[in-house]
Amino acid sequence: MMKVLINILINIFDQAFENFTIALGAQEERKKLIYIERNREEGNVRLWNGYFSETPTYPDNLFRRRFRMNKPLFLRIVHQLSNEVDFFRQKKDCLGRLSLSPLQKCTAAIRLLAYGGAADTVDDGCSN
Repeated sequence: MMKVLINILINIFDQAFENFTIALGAQEERKKLIYIERNREEGNVRLWNGYFSETPTYPDNLFRRRFRMNKPLFLRIVHQLSNEVDFFRQKKDCLGRLSLSPLQKCTAAIRLLAYGGAADTVDDGCSN
């Protein structure tokens, strides 16, 4: 009787272990991520050249209309946020790629606040 009970428990354990390994394998297949190059650095350069360089593409009045504040105030906000809030700092991911710059993150956040739109409306100049 004891041998039968032990064999039943072993079979239950084997079945549970087999189900676990099958589920684990399926889960690992789902975890495969595809890397999409978003040219973050190029977006940062375009943003800088467009609004913040010595000779910007867009004049100050267009900056004020787009961001609803003047440029010195905007830059003070970017500086303060990047120094005090961890999210707004540029970091490296696990593959060593840099995240969006503080300027890009603040631009997206401030434009969301200024216009009250959906989050996917501001990703054009930040990561593409």
